[in-house]
Amino acid sequence: MPNTEHAPAPAPVERLLAELTPREKVGQLNQRLYGWQAVERAPRGGFRLTRPARAEIDRWGGLGALYGLFRADAWSGRSWQDGIRPEERAEVAAMVQEEVARGSRHRIGVLLSEEAPHGHQALGGTLLPTNLAVAAGWDPDLLTEAAAAVAAELAASGVHMALVSALDLLRDPRWGRAEECFGEDPLLAAELTRAVVTGMQGGHQDGRGSVAVVLKHLAAQGEAVGGRNGQSAVIGPRDLRELHLPSARAAVEAGALGFMAAYNDIDGVPCCANRELLTGFLRTECGFDGIVMADGQAVDRLATMTGSPEAAAVAALEAGVDLSLWDESFTLLESAMSQDTRVAELVDAACRRVLTLKHRLGLLPETAHGRPAPGPDRLVPALRTTDQLSRRLARQSLVLLHNADQLLPLRPRSLTKVVLAGPGAHDVTALLGDYVPPLPEASAVSLEHALREALPHTEIVCPPGPPSPADLRGADVVILALGGTSHRAYDDTFADNGAVTGPAVVATAGEGVDLADVSLPGGQDDLVTAVRAQAGCPVVAVVIAGRPHVLTTVTDHTDAVLWAGYPGPHGAEAITGALLGGHEPVGLLPFTAPRHAAAVPVRYNDRHPAADVYRDAPDPVLFPFGFGLRYGTIAFDHLTADVSGRSVRVEVGLTNPAPAEAEVIVPLFGHRTGGTTLPRRRELLAFRRVTVPPRGSVTVAWDLAAARCFAEGATARARTDLYVSDLSTTIRPPQ
Repeated sequence: MPNTEHAPAPAPVERLLAELTPREKVGQLNQRLYGWQAVERAPRGGFRLTRPARAEIDRWGGLGALYGLFRADAWSGRSWQDGIRPEERAEVAAMVQEEVARGSRHRIGVLLSEEAPHGHQALGGTLLPTNLAVAAGWDPDLLTEAAAAVAAELAASGVHMALVSALDLLRDPRWGRAEECFGEDPLLAAELTRAVVTGMQGGHQDGRGSVAVVLKHLAAQGEAVGGRNGQSAVIGPRDLRELHLPSARAAVEAGALGFMAAYNDIDGVPCCANRELLTGFLRTECGFDGIVMADGQAVDRLATMTGSPEAAAVAALEAGVDLSLWDESFTLLESAMSQDTRVAELVDAACRRVLTLKHRLGLLPETAHGRPAPGPDRLVPALRTTDQLSRRLARQSLVLLHNADQLLPLRPRSLTKVVLAGPGAHDVTALLGDYVPPLPEASAVSLEHALREALPHTEIVCPPGPPSPADLRGADVVILALGGTSHRAYDDTFADNGAVTGPAVVATAGEGVDLADVSLPGGQDDLVTAVRAQAGCPVVAVVIAGRPHVLTTVTDHTDAVLWAGYPGPHGAEAITGALLGGHEPVGLLPFTAPRHAAAVPVRYNDRHPAADVYRDAPDPVLFPFGFGLRYGTIAFDHLTADVSGRSVRVEVGLTNPAPAEAEVIVPLFGHRTGGTTLPRRRELLAFRRVTVPPRGSVTVAWDLAAARCFAEGATARARTDLYVSDLSTTIRPPQ
C-alpha cells in the first residue's frame, strides 16, 4: 500500500518495531485518555496516576500519546481550585513519563499533546491574540517569535506536541471557528502557518529544545456548507488545491512534524478516510514524513460509512492516519491485524512513524537524555517572553475601518467626560477567544479599567446597560464596545469532543457556536442607533469579535470604527492606546466584511463578483479584504513591473511625510486573465510589512515566479493587472 512506504527509520526504531507485540504496536497508535482525568493529587502530597490511566498503561504495555494533561477550561472542568498549576507541570510530566516507561517492556515514553491554538490552554499559560486577530497584523516574523515563545513554555512543561489551528480558511463567517483562521486568503494563511511551524519547531527537523506541531485541520473545514461545523465541503479538486492546501504545503516545507485530519468530508469522502489527501497529497506529493492524528473521535464517526468500528479503524489507517484521539475504533486494530496481513503492514508503518517522532523528541531509551529537562527555571522566563510578544501582537491586530473628519486619535487633554458602554465594556473574557484557560487574577483587564488608567483625570461613565440621557449629558465622546464573545462558561454543556452543545450560556462564537445570522448579537444595532440619536457628541465603536459581523448600522451611525478581533489579555490596553494616540492602528482586514447578513459567504477572491447580483442588496461588501485606514498618510508611487524569463520583479515606492517612522503593510494584488480556467477576480500575490523612516521613502521590491503571476495555461492574450493601493500596472508573459 502507498502509505506503508517509508524512508529508513533510525536503528532504535527498527529494533523496537521488531520486538513489539501486536498489542504494544496498537497501543502506540492510541490516545484514548483525557489527560486531566489521568492524574490526581495524592493524599500525602504530590500527584499519582488515576486507576483508569494505570489500567490503560497495563492494557497496552505503555501509551502512545496522552492528550490534555494540563488542560484547564470549562469542558475539562479544571480551574485554579483543582487544576495543575504552572509550577507543578514539570513534576506531573515527569511522574507520568516514569509510570508509562515503567509499564513498558522497552521503557518507551509517552507523547504529551496539548492544545495551543493561541497559547497553552493550561493554568498560567500565556495567551496570544487569536489567529484572525494575528492575521490582521500581516507579520509572519513577529508570529515566528511568538510561536517560539509558546513552544518554549510547552517544552519547559514537559510537553511534546502542540495542537495548533492554522490550516482552516475563513470561507464563511457563520462558522463559529472563524477566529481560528488566518483569514480568507491562501497566501496570507500559508505564510502565517509557515511562521508557526518555524517558530514552534525552532527551525530544526529533530524538534529538540522545542515542540512538534500538529497542525489542524486538514483539510477544507472552513468550506463546510452553511458554515456548519464539521459538515461537508462541497468543492472541487481545483479549489481544494488553490485555496485550502497551500498552508499544508508551506507547513511541510517548514518541517512540520504533525497534521490533524479534520472531521469534514470533501465531496463525500471524510478527511480521516481520504487516502488521496493524507497519503497521495501529503506524503507522496509533499514529502511529509511525520504523523497524522485524527481529530477527536473522528475515526469512530467513520463507522456510519464503513458499517463497523473495526472497519472504520482500518479505513482511517489505510488512508494515512497514524494516531487516534479518544476513539474506541483504533483499539480494535489488534483483531484486524490477526485477520489481515495488509492491516499488520499498515500498523507497522503507522507505529514506525510514531516511534520515529518519539525518537526525535527523546522518548526512547537511546535518546532520553538528549532533551533539556522541563522545570520552573525554564518556564518562568518563557512565560515572560510570550507575554511581551502577546502585547505587541495585540497592538498589530487593530484595524481602523472608519474615521470621519479624522476624529481619532482622541486627545486626552481635551477629554473631561467619556461615556463607555456596550457588552464589551466590562468583560475581560470577551477579549480572549475560545480555547482559553481561566486566567490568574489581574493578569488581564477590561476596557473600562484600561480607560480609567489611561485617563485618570477624566470622568469615565460606564453604565451596566445602555447609557441614559443623564449619562450622555456633557460627554465629549461615547465609546461603544461591541461585538461578541467565545467565552465558555462552566455552566455550558459539551459534547465528548469539547464542542458546545445546546444553547451557549454566554458564547456567541467559538467551536459549536455556528450562527445563521452574522448581525451583531443581542440588539447591538439598536443600541448604536439609540446612542446616536441621544448623544450630542461623537460616537466611536470598538468591535471585539471572533468572526466578521455585519457592521453596516455601526458604520452608518458612528464617527469612527476600530476592529479589534479577539486581541488577547493585553487587548484592552492596546485598544485604549490606539484610541488615545499612543500608537497607530495600521492593521488590514484579513477577511471580507459583509454589508448584509443574507449575502454571506462573500470573499474577495471568488471567481465572480457579488456586486449587482442581489436586487435587494446590490453592494454586499462593506469593507474588502485588505482594507484598513490609518491616522497618518503614506504616499504610494511608481509601481513598476519587469518580466524577465521565468521571473517578474515588481517595485513600488512609499513616502512618509510625518516626523515619526511608520509601519506599513503593502499587499500586492493581481488579476490574471487569458488562461485555460476562469480567473479569480483578484488574488494576493505577495505582501510585505515595512518601516518607513520619518519624512523618508523606501522602495518595496518582490521577485516573483512568472508561473505565479500569470494564469494557468496562459495564451497569447494573457495579461495580469497588478495593484498596490490605488496604483496599477499590467504585465504580459514573454512570447
